[in-house]
Amino acid sequence: MLRLVGAHLGSLASKDLRARCQDALEHSSDTWAVRKRELTPVSSSRWAGAITKASHDQWALARRCQLTHIQNLEAGVRAIEHWLSQPVGQKGTKQAPGGYRSRREWHAKSRRLRVLEDRLAAARADREAGLVHVVRGGKRLARTRQHLDAAGLTKGAWRGRWEAERWFCQADGESGKRYGNETIRVSPDGEASIKLPAPLAYLANAPHGRYVLDCRVAFAHRGTEWADRVAANRAVAYRIHLDTGRERWYLTASWQIPPTPTLPIEAALAHGVIGIDMNADHLAAWRLDIHGNPTGAPRRFFYDLSGTRDHRDAQIRHALTRLLHWAKTCGVGAIAVEDLDFGADKTREKHGRRKRFRQLISGMPTGKLRARLSSMADQTGITVIAVDPAYTSRWGAQHWQKPLTTTTRKPTRHDAAAVAIGRRAQEHPIRRRTTPPPAHRSDEQGHRTVQARPGIPGREGTRPRIPGPRTRSVHAGRGANAGNQNTQHRSGCSTERGSWQQDPLPLSL
Repeated sequence: MLRLVGAHLGSLASKDLRARCQDALEHSSDTWAVRKRELTPVSSSRWAGAITKASHDQWALARRCQLTHIQNLEAGVRAIEHWLSQPVGQKGTKQAPGGYRSRREWHAKSRRLRVLEDRLAAARADREAGLVHVVRGGKRLARTRQHLDAAGLTKGAWRGRWEAERWFCQADGESGKRYGNETIRVSPDGEASIKLPAPLAYLANAPHGRYVLDCRVAFAHRGTEWADRVAANRAVAYRIHLDTGRERWYLTASWQIPPTPTLPIEAALAHGVIGIDMNADHLAAWRLDIHGNPTGAPRRFFYDLSGTRDHRDAQIRHALTRLLHWAKTCGVGAIAVEDLDFGADKTREKHGRRKRFRQLISGMPTGKLRARLSSMADQTGITVIAVDPAYTSRWGAQHWQKPLTTTTRKPTRHDAAAVAIGRRAQEHPIRRRTTPPPAHRSDEQGHRTVQARPGIPGREGTRPRIPGPRTRSVHAGRGANAGNQNTQHRSGCSTERGSWQQDPLPLSL
């Protein structure tokens, strides 16, 4: 019965998605109502509403992905244009990269630039026209059809997965209705029933065109919360899908959680903060007290991002679960993370020569970690604070890694970065105080440090470069006072700064 319902509704969903894509930017509430009226006789009013809503959400997701693709193409075009404008073999600097290494590479990249420009023009034209490209069932699975041997699938196995992915069996909930959903209904004792579409109503085994499944449904995760919503007739959305690898049917329940009121930053940081440094294979965490001092030992939460999508998602959830449990044990009410976005840095053109580095930053699930952490922390009452990621790793290693190193504790660069992230969330300076020059230690001038006070704007920025030669880099006899170096009343090597010298004391009075 589930196969019949999924296949019938899946064909309707494919047709409705095609109609939604044809409407493009001309879509309106009137066209939406027309599509829903056309689907109602061959399904039901609620099934038609679920199908049209899913089609609209899929089109909106494709539009967002299209915009991201255009931005990536623009970043690649800008990078290649800059490199092509530089002479061949010119070395780059920290501010800007240099030219290509050889004339052959320059020629290959110039051809690559024309390809990217053509793709960018086509993508922009599609976006202006409202045209999107959507494959129901997934583009990756569709391409796997041409590489069955590499995927380890037979033609029949691939066909089964393809049909299962294109089925449609999901329904949104309705508050006030029985058990929160009239289309796919699950009672508190686990009895599941489905409202059959109109062409399949003759197969019903319950009144009002419903079909009751033989099995019982149970939710191991958040089962108590689900039971409370069902008992109160609050909206619960359900989705039924088939796992062709295990030959099992799964029912997924979801509901909307009301937004939690935002806490003031002072209340969130009342018991300290935990700084988190995201890496390709682990989360480096360190707890800081209210004064910004690291307490205890650093913690690392590892995860493995190889394998399938479900495996990677499970690894991320497991690492974040351990992190939140540790935060609750410590009594900390806030977690500080970096607001990272490698969207423009993952392009092939920007780090084409550094393939391993490009793979590293592409493997870091910054967006998924941030989204998962925000949703999971909301349930535990922990506030997530996003900070500016500028110089956290560099200043953390420079000012915190060595002072925190002991005979029994060897913090890494990532642990020091976690301290810097936590201090920035607390609005404390990252760079530690250093001893001022001897001339600035007297009581007359007052104690001075290399850091600015908390009220000074831009104190976390880089220090401006002072023009002119440095004292340490100027050799003897070449500075501004080189002419009188040998006239100083001091034995040994001559110095450059005469103001540091002192007249010799008389041997007798």
